[in-house]
Amino acid sequence: MVDTRGQKDIFGLDIDKFVQGVEKFNYNFLDEFQKTTIKGDSKRYWTKSPVRIAALTSPSATKNVSPGSRPATQEVSWDVDTVYVKKYFVEGFLDAEDISDSDIDVYGTTLRDLTERIIRDRDIDLYAIMSDIAAAGANIQTFATTAVGGDQWDAALYAADVIADFNRAIRLIQAAGFKDKIKCIMDPVAYESLVNWLISGKGSSIPGFSSEKIKTGVVMELLNVSIKVSTEATTDYVLFTIGPRAQSYAEAEAIQGNTTVDPGIGRNIRVWTRGIGYLTNPNGNVLVSDINTA
Repeated sequence: MVDTRGQKDIFGLDIDKFVQGVEKFNYNFLDEFQKTTIKGDSKRYWTKSPVRIAALTSPSATKNVSPGSRPATQEVSWDVDTVYVKKYFVEGFLDAEDISDSDIDVYGTTLRDLTERIIRDRDIDLYAIMSDIAAAGANIQTFATTAVGGDQWDAALYAADVIADFNRAIRLIQAAGFKDKIKCIMDPVAYESLVNWLISGKGSSIPGFSSEKIKTGVVMELLNVSIKVSTEATTDYVLFTIGPRAQSYAEAEAIQGNTTVDPGIGRNIRVWTRGIGYLTNPNGNVLVSDINTA
């Protein structure tokens, strides 16, 4: 028999395509993670300590070694940790009458909103991992803007030095041995202060927007650092990251959706995903604090 639009297998396939389309269209922090798969409920991972092997204390050396002498011995240690998979899950219900009689697409709108809810919840967790915000950056590199730039980004008379903050973050990442492209993630408040400082304070021009930039989340570049703005970034902080080399996301179930029919009543709509993020190279991230005056 030929499948109709209302049958579950066809409807479920359409839902999955729609949900995955919403995920790809909306910029989310999953782009900054190396994506892997996971089976089971936990993931054990290792981080190298130190990130770079320190120079030996004299008279030991790894260069200008005397002929016939034995080489110096150095060892790398590893820190081990375990993370546990999180499930993101939401459900919505629509009356049959709402689906068939409404002037607007209540079904598509509800499905989109449910998907965005899951993406946002996951984004909040992924940002917390990248920025180590719960520990105020204690496990990654960090500094206060007042200790480098001299004042907050929204200070009166444009007294800040945002470029100094960018250069310090770049130097810290490069000093840790990374040559990767750097991205800067900030909330809309920090972005407003940055643009005001650049244009009104320093008379700079701002790069033009393009549809491609919007798709990737990049709104502009400064000192070859891509700037991304998100409402899920914590205010008063700006995060610099090398992206997938600094953190990974182990996915147990890709984001997906489905529906069940209650005949004569309506439809239950569900969207879910499972996975967990974790830092692999903590020194690839720099958290700058004290961005705002208030």
